[in-house]
Amino acid sequence: MKFKKVLAFVCAAAMMVSAFGLTGCGSNGGGNSSDEQVIIYSNADDEAIEAMKKTLDDNGYEGDYIFQTFGTSELGGKVMAEGKDIEADLITLSTFYVDSAQEDQNMFQKLDFDYKLIDGGESDYCAPITSQEGTIIVNTEMLKENNLDKPTCLKDLTKEEYKDMISVTDIKSSSTAWLLVQALVSEYGEDGAKETLAGIYKNAGDHIEDSGSAPLKKVRAGEVAIGFGLRQQAVADKADGLPVDYVDPTEGNFSLTESIAVVDKGDDTNPKAQEMAQCIIEKGREELMKSYPNALYEGETTNSENASQYPKVFPEKLTVDLLKKHEEISEAAKAEIE
Repeated sequence: MKFKKVLAFVCAAAMMVSAFGLTGCGSNGGGNSSDEQVIIYSNADDEAIEAMKKTLDDNGYEGDYIFQTFGTSELGGKVMAEGKDIEADLITLSTFYVDSAQEDQNMFQKLDFDYKLIDGGESDYCAPITSQEGTIIVNTEMLKENNLDKPTCLKDLTKEEYKDMISVTDIKSSSTAWLLVQALVSEYGEDGAKETLAGIYKNAGDHIEDSGSAPLKKVRAGEVAIGFGLRQQAVADKADGLPVDYVDPTEGNFSLTESIAVVDKGDDTNPKAQEMAQCIIEKGREELMKSYPNALYEGETTNSENASQYPKVFPEKLTVDLLKKHEEISEAAKAEIE
């Protein structure tokens, strides 16, 4: 009798576990629970990731999220290809990719909060987390040791004296390189940009990088004298006492923003994704601006040390299609030196 009672209890417990498995959370459960971790896909640099994590942790979301990081082109391609079927609940990505994905697939929810930008370019489905400008970066010791003049513009980088002394990024691998291409196309037109890029690539030789931060790292290490990279990183290195300086090119300091957006999964949307997006924008900007000091929102200011000399905006709207067009210019420039 006792054995039969135990057996009956075990069977009943098994049925309960089975029933829970059929009706619990998950893709087959018919709804997303707010207890599930929010999956965040991001192309952001380490400094931005840490700033966002700190903001979320300090505001009660520690353990409620998982960050997965990707290269810009990798995540941009994933978003464009997968749309609403992407695993992520929340995305931070270059704004031009977010805009193109929304236009093509209408994949992001309307944000539950309002915000005001300095330039008046608010969107109802994404909000910028950072702004990043491009600039010429130099190793002051390398310039002196090799008796090299400090360049003043991007076109200077085609001079023969800089042969094998330059590191730049491939636009097909990193959006950092797009800042350089935008400046050249804006100043010299598409044909002039191709010609100038060919000269820069010829001088760079084996130093055409896949990573946007690689030119700065090579300048830091003294492997090259000159690179093109993100301005705020060069400003930080100089402030830390490294032999690194920056030169705002007369062609212009062009910028890209990265934005946060909530993937629209209908009834399966995790409600905490909206909460976290709002938390990062409303409570995280102070932390983000420690590494990305460009003012974006009303009430913010960029201090004089971090204000570029030639801030410019590309005359056409930044889209994936425009990026592809500029990639073709870059590939044509490479072909000229092969």
